[in-house]
Amino acid sequence: MAQVLEFKLPDLGEGLTEAEIVRWLVEVGDVVAIDQPVVEVETAKAMVEVPCPYGGVVTARYGEEGAELPVGAPLLTVAVGSVEPVAGRGDSGESADGAAESGASGNVLVGYGTGAPAARRRRVRPAPVSAVSSASATPAEAPVDASSASVAVTSMAAGTSMAAGTTLAAGTTTAVGVDSAPKPGAVEPQGPVAVISPLVRKLARQHGLDLRQVVGTGRDGLILRTDVESAIRTADEESVAGAEPVTGPEAEPSAERIPLRGVRGVVADKLSRSRREIPDATCWVDADATELMAARAAMNAAGGSAAGPKVSVLALLARICTAALARFPELNSTVDTDAREIVRLPGVHLGFAAQTERGLVVPVVRDAHTRNAESIGAEIARLTGVARDGKLTPAQLTGGTFTLNNYGVFGVDGSTPIINHPEAAMLGVGRIMPRPWVHDGALAVRQVVQLSLTFDHRVCDGGTAGGFLRYVADCVEQPAVLLRTL
Repeated sequence: MAQVLEFKLPDLGEGLTEAEIVRWLVEVGDVVAIDQPVVEVETAKAMVEVPCPYGGVVTARYGEEGAELPVGAPLLTVAVGSVEPVAGRGDSGESADGAAESGASGNVLVGYGTGAPAARRRRVRPAPVSAVSSASATPAEAPVDASSASVAVTSMAAGTSMAAGTTLAAGTTTAVGVDSAPKPGAVEPQGPVAVISPLVRKLARQHGLDLRQVVGTGRDGLILRTDVESAIRTADEESVAGAEPVTGPEAEPSAERIPLRGVRGVVADKLSRSRREIPDATCWVDADATELMAARAAMNAAGGSAAGPKVSVLALLARICTAALARFPELNSTVDTDAREIVRLPGVHLGFAAQTERGLVVPVVRDAHTRNAESIGAEIARLTGVARDGKLTPAQLTGGTFTLNNYGVFGVDGSTPIINHPEAAMLGVGRIMPRPWVHDGALAVRQVVQLSLTFDHRVCDGGTAGGFLRYVADCVEQPAVLLRTL
């Protein structure tokens, strides 16, 4: 006999309350080891592989790929106990007995586990179909035989027919007869329907939709909620097209509704909180960046190809920011509203805005005040690559004390940045482009950039903010100014 344990979506840290299922790494019926990753989820901050703290047989999965689950919601169930592998599969792999007998690890994140190797995926030997119909409790409520439990759900997921008119709901081992009872005069449908979610079935019933006429877009043809909603819209459009034309003004097209979730949802919440809590102000200045561009070209030319990657403009601006924050530490602080205190932070953890396919993210360069331009540039390049791969961890996206936003890469001259709460300031950099400029008393074409500083007016007044921005502009116009602090 096997004991079925329920594994809930763990707390992923950093105040995250929900996650979206991106990809299941195991199937129902697979044998898993302790701390083996079982699902890949996307939080508002990063992609995370979630390991299972139990070893045994997966008997049920909760949630389809693309579904959003709150922290603490059931994720899957595992039958812990003796497992007999199917003949010819997994005979040479690690037995699940040792993992099951050793108990749960209690770990929830990859990298913090016991380091046990992932077990080779195996399926258990199918039990007689009669064992399924005799079950009367959910896996989380009572001990069940591991082979019976896995076969019950595996049969549903694989779309195999178990009994005429019998379907299974995800996460249960009992036969569900809600949809199986034929109505008077109705023709009994043949074969199973590739649907796991009871909500999808309910939605189809409410709209009189035959699920056997719906093509599923999920894995192995699984019918998702979006498939049902699309079929309902199509049916409604066809019924409207076949109706008598109605005179009068044309109906307005329905507006598209996009859920605020994932990265977009967190960005919306954070920016709204920033505007709501921080009394911000913005000042800006145009600066002649010709000398900065010349200094950068000289650095890269002197370094040669063997000296590593080129020093970027963003790296130079980041180094200028750390020097400016050393002179104006008020802007490297945060406000403790409960204690009514301004907290000046000892080190500079510099965030920089990066646009990715997942949306805008702000990776953080740790201890930027201890790095030179080359070191900062290398770390920016590394974090940017990780961000584009969608593999940033929550730790790499939090803890910033000041943010640098280079929106000039989008061809924008200026902007009024919104502070990255709970920081106290953000420096925005526009595009560097040739413009007419008075240089040495004569009109000339120079490389000009607009710099914008948005700051929390609680931590300092305009004089401090203006001094910070003017120092940054002076370093841009005369990079030799930085030599005093290097």
